[in-house]
Amino acid sequence: MNTSLPILPTISTTFIVLSAMTVAIGWYLIKQRKIDAHRKAMTVAAIFAVLFFLIYASRTIFIGNTAFGGPENIEIYYTVFLIFHITLATVGAILGIVTLVTGYKKNYERHRKLGPITSIIWFFSGITGVAVYLLLYVFYSGGETTSVIKAILGF
Repeated sequence: MNTSLPILPTISTTFIVLSAMTVAIGWYLIKQRKIDAHRKAMTVAAIFAVLFFLIYASRTIFIGNTAFGGPENIEIYYTVFLIFHITLATVGAILGIVTLVTGYKKNYERHRKLGPITSIIWFFSGITGVAVYLLLYVFYSGGETTSVIKAILGF
């Protein structure tokens, strides 16, 4: 088990966990018919998600993604799991934006249909994101890291 955790992935993972927790709070609040509190909770959840994305994207561009550093015999399983996570996160982000917009525009019929689906996808995205973090930085030491800039420009 790795004893030193990289700061940026730890912070970004924390933000995505906070986002998922805040979505859960927002879901609870709407079930209680506390519409204004629900709107505020979901806005905070979106802010946490944006903070996650900004840190993740900046790290990816300037520092790079960390390759899987675990045993080679499970790398294929990690890769399949990572693809599943990335798909969930992408669908969740797109649905999240659409769901937020429908709520802010008071298109409540569509918002009520999308909200539960979006939330469930977001929860699974958060859970799988934490699993990826654990596999990359806690259970195994991360592999090689190369920035996008270095990969593209060669320096």
